[in-house]
Amino acid sequence: MLDADEVRNAVPMTAAVDAVREAFLDLAAGRFAVPQRLSFGGGTTLVMSACHTPSSTTVVKTLNLAAGRTPMILGTLVWNTAEGQVVADAVEITTLRTGAVSGVATDLLAPAGASKLALLGTGAQAADQARAVAAVRPVRHLAVFGRDRSRAAAFTARLGAEFPEVTTRVAASAEDAVSDAEIVCCATSSSTPLFAADALPERVHVNAIGSYLPSMRELPAELLATAGCVVVDQVEAALEEAGEVIHAVETGLLRREELLELGHALREPPVVRGRTVFKSVGLAVQDWAVARLLGDALGRS
Repeated sequence: MLDADEVRNAVPMTAAVDAVREAFLDLAAGRFAVPQRLSFGGGTTLVMSACHTPSSTTVVKTLNLAAGRTPMILGTLVWNTAEGQVVADAVEITTLRTGAVSGVATDLLAPAGASKLALLGTGAQAADQARAVAAVRPVRHLAVFGRDRSRAAAFTARLGAEFPEVTTRVAASAEDAVSDAEIVCCATSSSTPLFAADALPERVHVNAIGSYLPSMRELPAELLATAGCVVVDQVEAALEEAGEVIHAVETGLLRREELLELGHALREPPVVRGRTVFKSVGLAVQDWAVARLLGDALGRS
């Protein structure tokens, strides 16, 4: 079984972004079978799977989440091919592939020269959000907000050491962080919107990857209602699990037909204006993409 360090050493973020982009293009072309994610115990255990039909390769991932446990998330991923299996730490793959999909969406929707990033959240998913954005845009300024200011300061210092060319600061509030941002990444488990829509600049791209249950909402409904485009990883999954999307559709602020799937948007890029949103609940095709890179590294693809 490949541990977290082995996964990270085998798959640089730039490669993960490219692999996830390719996987979503294949998804849009009908080259994946992706069953709905299974959720047990109120979202404490998740099971995700996908089959890439042209190659007959499959991935199955299980995650267990327990608040207060260290680490909070435990999991295993198995990638199956005719040549054998790859078994790896699912937590590291999850953070890597979740960052990568934000990188794909940012590359599609954010201004080409965008250099100001706001990162909301300092948990396990947060650092890879910054890494992925930095892989596709020339990030020069980073504002971080977390509920625990001392933890946010320590987290920001670590990212500053990793990206010495980036000017970093700890924001006083979420709205302070996003006030002059060109790209925003939300990576929290919040059940209420993190900021008001009018706190954002008129031209900004927002990624939201933290919420994965109908009860969770990182984004204000007004943002989804007024955005130039709202892109999701998969419409069915978003309407099943993305609290902010469910709320906006149920209240009539957003029509289902207005949701764009990432794979189709990559094939036919939308006209980008004003504020743009990417909402992800995570798909197993992302896990498959990173697992394929691991398989290539091990000669099992």
